Amino acid sequence: MVGEGSLFLNHLLMIGPSYDQNLFFKKSVNYFWGYMKDADTCSSGHFPCYEGTNMMNQRLCWVVGGSVFVSVRIISRYKQELYMQQQAIPVTLYSKSVLLAEPRGFCAGVDRAIEIVERSLAVYGAPVYVRHEIVHNRYVVQGLKDKGALFVEEVDDVPDGALLIFSAHGVSQAVRKRADGRGLRLIDATCPLVTKVHLELLRHYQNGDQVILVGHAGHPEVEGTMGQAPVGAVLLVATPADVALLQVNDPERVAFVTQTTLSIDDTADVIEALRARFPHLKGPKREDICYATSNRQRATKALAASSDVVLVIGSENSSNSNRLREVAERSGATAYLIDGVEDLDPCWFSAHDRVGITAGASAPEVLVEQVVAWLHARGYAEPELISVGKESVNFGLPEQLR
Repeated sequence: MVGEGSLFLNHLLMIGPSYDQNLFFKKSVNYFWGYMKDADTCSSGHFPCYEGTNMMNQRLCWVVGGSVFVSVRIISRYKQELYMQQQAIPVTLYSKSVLLAEPRGFCAGVDRAIEIVERSLAVYGAPVYVRHEIVHNRYVVQGLKDKGALFVEEVDDVPDGALLIFSAHGVSQAVRKRADGRGLRLIDATCPLVTKVHLELLRHYQNGDQVILVGHAGHPEVEGTMGQAPVGAVLLVATPADVALLQVNDPERVAFVTQTTLSIDDTADVIEALRARFPHLKGPKREDICYATSNRQRATKALAASSDVVLVIGSENSSNSNRLREVAERSGATAYLIDGVEDLDPCWFSAHDRVGITAGASAPEVLVEQVVAWLHARGYAEPELISVGKESVNFGLPEQLR
């Protein structure tokens, strides 16, 4: 059988680069796998195969659990010509690799918000009410529901005298006034970095500046931030094209703030357009995009540079998780946003050796561990770390819970 495999691979290697390689190899590998899948062993490490050395294009064979697997990779991103060799050579047996980004997962604001809900349940007992999802992660929200938290979208959905927690995304002044008017017991889980943006916006507004918010319409953080000033006082932009359409009363009295979970690169483009249009533009002394968003995007760029597929663990309504998927794609990797291991599709990995994993700021580490275990059960090696630094930020709890 090894001889047959050698002849077959030699035949593959005679195909010139002008051939329709993608179509050919899809069919060829299916055929080759068809009569090699029953192989008992390939323990000698000298199975006939072709291995690219200084080229991105390569044909690899490896052994997992006593079965022979063949991976054919035609990578065109560097547009290198494939030089075929009509020979069978020994091949090193490679494990499929898993790379983990660092930092990843929970940030200080998310840790604080979840602890606020858990501590409130312990101190005041169930139920406690939370306006909007405390953080945008399905696993976290379900876990808190199981402990006795009830999530609502409007203050009016909360019974008189109940305890209401504001989510990490923050709320408008109108929501606060409505809750105060109801006489509800309130605990604020707004991320301190979101509160910082609220205070910046209010200061600019009180100084008579036209305030522009860079952010995504409909996101609860954006609604809360715009709601720090009267309705209509804050203008919202998301792209450089939006900047061109702005109408302001005094071009020399313009200031901006940003949502904390945006793409660093996209936001830089919008701010550049704002500065080009309004030369006297005022902005924050330090960028409003939070440290965790920035760090996770930097880590994802490094991860994507070494990965064929990047898995971003996070929920669909998580802004920062969606930005990580976009960053990975722009960095050249195929990327998928998943809530957890139940979303994985084995077909995603049929032609890839290197799988990178990161997690949005609202995704717990247990979900990462489950994905790593799923890959390990399918022949992937123990994970390696791709680190761009560590984080040591902590935020204190509200006075009611200290």
